[in-house]
Amino acid sequence: MFILRVHSVDTELPLTNAEEIEFYTITSLSNPNPKFRERRGVVHLYRKASQSSLPNPSSRSTSLFVVAVPKYLSAADFIRFAGSHIENITYILFVWNDGMEDRYSVLIELAAQSAADAFYFSLNGKRFSPAEVELCHILFTQSVEYTELGEIASTPPVGFTELPTCPICLERLDPDTSGILSTFCDHSFQCSCTSKWTYLSCTVCRFCQQQEENPVCSICGWGENLWICLICGFMGCGRYKEGHGVRHWKDTQHCYSLELISQQIWDYVGDGYVHRLTHSKVDGKPVEINSRCTSIEGTCHSCGYGDDSGINEAIYSSKVEAVFDEYSRLLATELEKQRQNYESLLAEAKGKRDSTIAEAVEKAVTSEMQDIQSKLDKCTEEKNALAEINRKLIKDQQVWHVKVKEIEEREASESRLMDEKILDLEEQVRDLKVYIEAQKTLTDMTDSDSIKGGTVLPVPSTQSSSTNTRRHKKAGRRRN
Repeated sequence: MFILRVHSVDTELPLTNAEEIEFYTITSLSNPNPKFRERRGVVHLYRKASQSSLPNPSSRSTSLFVVAVPKYLSAADFIRFAGSHIENITYILFVWNDGMEDRYSVLIELAAQSAADAFYFSLNGKRFSPAEVELCHILFTQSVEYTELGEIASTPPVGFTELPTCPICLERLDPDTSGILSTFCDHSFQCSCTSKWTYLSCTVCRFCQQQEENPVCSICGWGENLWICLICGFMGCGRYKEGHGVRHWKDTQHCYSLELISQQIWDYVGDGYVHRLTHSKVDGKPVEINSRCTSIEGTCHSCGYGDDSGINEAIYSSKVEAVFDEYSRLLATELEKQRQNYESLLAEAKGKRDSTIAEAVEKAVTSEMQDIQSKLDKCTEEKNALAEINRKLIKDQQVWHVKVKEIEEREASESRLMDEKILDLEEQVRDLKVYIEAQKTLTDMTDSDSIKGGTVLPVPSTQSSSTNTRRHKKAGRRRN
């Protein structure tokens, strides 16, 4: 089941071409006043992610959406293309997009479910013109919403994923995803359909056709293993390089991406390929995957899609090989990531070891430096103490030197005084001896009368004149 969100700042207006309106009223006699409207806007198409997009009794409705109508087909031409079904149309809206110079879309409301089924089975997959290659692709829609905010219009509802509105990009997807049962073109480089469909407006088709260009990743500039978003045309590198394609899906929820080289489409939500065509391993020709009956019930037994054929095995093998290649590259990528992870773990462990060793060495050096510093401080304190003691000793030495000098001077002075006393005493003793001897001599002499009245003269001394002078003075004092 599909829903539409239209980003439009314009209001819905009736068709202004009077000639076309007259044509409508004349052609539809049973329904002379259907509502024919036009509006400018950008259509966003969403599908239920968990269900097949192919029509079934539970997914049908009276609302139909014609994905793309070429611009060379006017509104009147489209009504002619609808033919007799115009009688059952109650409302039709032509949606014009200024960014799409080659196509427009159409919303149709029919009176009953049977009329909607008839319109669908009659015109779906039919060429708009026998001389042209464009096909009419019709989808049953559940609802249509209009908003003036582009952010709301481009945000998928819960449980839905966005599909491209380019008819070629839709035809690239498998029927379960796109809701398109079949197409007559494989959209290879040689096909002319792309030059008529969306050559100017669809970025994906332009990249696929203009092979002379060298596209690169929009983020990192890498030129290999490129994937382009089917919704907005963002070019990103694969998950085996920088993974910018995967990041784009996570940021925008655009889950369909086409690989430029293989033209295979990957669904990030379903985690598998969803392209409709692949190259057969039998003859190398493009074959359709998941081809099925065009009946809503799928049991008509007339189209041959339900029958077993030799090509089914080739298709199955081709898809299995594509999945095998994808998972082989995924495994190689994961192994590379594991190698990088373990290398980073080893580098981290080595860094931790080196850090631990450095911390231990730094701690040991710091501890040793602290011990040495403490010893140095202790030695400095002892040195300062010894220096203080030395200063005190020097000071005491000076004091004692002065005292010793004073004592020596005093002792020298006392010694001189003592010597003088001794000399004085010696002189006195000698004088006494002389006196005593003289008295004795006088006593022993018989003729004492002859010397009576005589004078005793002192004997000259060998001492210095000063000493003799003092001694004589003293002797004179004693005699006196």
